[in-house]
Amino acid sequence: MNYTSILGLVAGIFTSSSLLPQLIKILKEKKVEDLSQGMFVCLLIGISLWVVYGVLRDDLPIIITNSFSLLLNITILILRFKYKRDD
Repeated sequence: MNYTSILGLVAGIFTSSSLLPQLIKILKEKKVEDLSQGMFVCLLIGISLWVVYGVLRDDLPIIITNSFSLLLNITILILRFKYKRDD
């Protein structure tokens, strides 16, 4: 693995893990009223396209980090439906 790939992987890890604090907060508080469903759907589409792009380019750092990010975002979206209050 060359330096460019390592840099891409490290950048992707930081970017992808940026949602971990939000996910942990949701799991602790079971509160999701302030989350935008539209934003997460848009983000899911974009991240999915990044994964496809990574596959087409055979770029492992893009595939790995965006797949992880996709998993986090899908988890948050599922929790949004699970914990959403029907007031």
